[in-house]
Amino acid sequence: MSETKPATVRVESCAKRVRTYLGGHLVADTTRPVLVWEHPYFPTYYLPAADLTAKLEPSGKTHRSSSRGDGTEFDVLVDNSTAFGAAVRFLDSPVSELRDLVRIEFDAMDQWFEEDEPIYVHPRDPYSRVDILASSRHIRVEVDGVTVADSRRPSILFETGLPARYYLPLTDVRMDLLRPSTTESQCPYKGKAAYWSVRVGENEYPDIVWTYRTPLPESQKIAGMACFYNEKVDIYIDGELQERPKSPFS
Repeated sequence: MSETKPATVRVESCAKRVRTYLGGHLVADTTRPVLVWEHPYFPTYYLPAADLTAKLEPSGKTHRSSSRGDGTEFDVLVDNSTAFGAAVRFLDSPVSELRDLVRIEFDAMDQWFEEDEPIYVHPRDPYSRVDILASSRHIRVEVDGVTVADSRRPSILFETGLPARYYLPLTDVRMDLLRPSTTESQCPYKGKAAYWSVRVGENEYPDIVWTYRTPLPESQKIAGMACFYNEKVDIYIDGELQERPKSPFS
């Protein structure tokens, strides 16, 4: 019987200055951050314990990982703010690079900075790329057999590991079929997105269209354009119906 090998973890040093804040107070400031891929999708920052300005207090809990070993959980305290269970140290990790580092839960902090620019959701993956290309392809979007968008002026966004996304001018979208949603999301490469639902007859399809009204500088080409989930609508490119892709958003 073959033995199951322990999962591996990828670790890389990073040259960026990284800072994080809680309650308006500095938690850590380092020029020696480490990118750790705890799973294949995107990395997490681990910071040198010596570069923390916040206090860590053990919470009494343990995090177990097949690749990183047992981690001791800590509360993060700075002035009058506390983030409970927001830090983990793998002091006896089989991955020696992790032993002097602290993993701080990204969402538990109020803000993170790479150099002097804020980052969102998670650190940018240095091996992920976003290309936005103007195109003259004919893009037509159907929902329940009704054409909701028809454009020959798409901007096509190619992002590593995800389906191509077709961003369309709002003047090429049937805005009368769109209903504003309160849903928002954030992307480390594009910024904050707002959503619409589509209403066709008696049927409503929630949050299948989004726009980046004020995207991050590197994604300005898609500002104010609308994009539909390929996974949830019928998209025709130059008259040919596309197969719906399989992705985490299917």
